[in-house]
Amino acid sequence: MTYFQFIHAVEGKVKEKVDGNISVYIHSTVKNNGTKRHGLTIAEKGGNIFPTIYLEEYYQQFLAGGSVENIAGDILKMYREVRFKSSFEGEFLRDFKKVKERIVYHLVNRKANEDMLLEAPYDEYLDLAVVYYVLLEVNSYGMASLMIRDEHLKMWNVSKKEVSCEAQRNTGKLLPYEFRAMSALLKELPVKEDGRGEADNKGKDLMYVLSNCIRSYGAAVILYENQLDGIGAYLAENFYVLPSSIHEVIVVPESVSPGREALDFLVVKVNETQVDPEEYLSNHVYYYDRQERRLTA
Repeated sequence: MTYFQFIHAVEGKVKEKVDGNISVYIHSTVKNNGTKRHGLTIAEKGGNIFPTIYLEEYYQQFLAGGSVENIAGDILKMYREVRFKSSFEGEFLRDFKKVKERIVYHLVNRKANEDMLLEAPYDEYLDLAVVYYVLLEVNSYGMASLMIRDEHLKMWNVSKKEVSCEAQRNTGKLLPYEFRAMSALLKELPVKEDGRGEADNKGKDLMYVLSNCIRSYGAAVILYENQLDGIGAYLAENFYVLPSSIHEVIVVPESVSPGREALDFLVVKVNETQVDPEEYLSNHVYYYDRQERRLTA
């Protein structure tokens, strides 16, 4: 069964299981970098909460031997949980005084998200875009968040600058950075609590991974106040920043790098072969100059 046959089969099975006052239909959403995701929207007549449950992960479950019947049951169970929780979140999201302490920023590719950015507040950063989210939940599996759009600014009667200021205040506090030597990460050996590694390893590592504590949308850590300055001070030299994905970046000290051209080639190849289109950040490296205290494209 193809993916599109699967989503129509699931749609039909869910429709069989719901009451007549509930509508079920396939909904396509443009996500980060213009990628499309397909889900089932379940709408109860007279309600104002219409959750969309995405089906890509369920298709993998089906390919692994799961039945459409069981998957439809799982989707309805999730719908009931989301519907209950969303009723609470709907009230929470209407009150900017409550929301403002949960506003954070993410970093995305600006050109690849031109359409999405037409309807959302953002700030330019080099060739990237800083977009804003309300952080609803954080756990060991990642985060649940809601992108702030122009409609939210109108509802809250606030400006983009106010949202940006709150995000600058909150993001580093809610999502602390993690800076680890690649060798330690590969061995799953943590470095010191301050994220900077053991002193006797200094100079031996060729690459470092910079992200947030949950490694979800962690590329935005490069925006944290004094973050790149601190890394430059630790390395005692200039360095390259490789955009591994929207979730993390790789730091390469200039003294051990093969040069910008080789690093650009590496980034392109990794993006083509290893990075999910929705997680793509950029196709070239960035350079941090310690003296100028500036990152350039």
